[in-house]
Amino acid sequence: MVKPYDKQFKLAAVQYYSEHKNLGLKGCAKNLGVSYQTLSRWKKELRESRVIHPRDSGNYSSDLAKENVRLKCQLRNTEEVLDVLKKAINILGN
Repeated sequence: MVKPYDKQFKLAAVQYYSEHKNLGLKGCAKNLGVSYQTLSRWKKELRESRVIHPRDSGNYSSDLAKENVRLKCQLRNTEEVLDVLKKAINILGN
């Protein structure tokens, strides 16, 4: 069964890839729990539709909004690291 992903997850996944290109598309897809083909398709679709805006482009209504975005990004990155660590514990624990 195909798992539906919302637009926010797709945007975050492509953003994750753009921030972690050293992992490659396959490595990022594996970390996110999606297939290589899916992440590649999302990347292509978002590039063609120009939905993704570059970070720190100055499109914030206030310093508070900018700080909120920064903290959300930091939280997302921390959650990603935690997920990887949980997977590693499960692998090493078996």
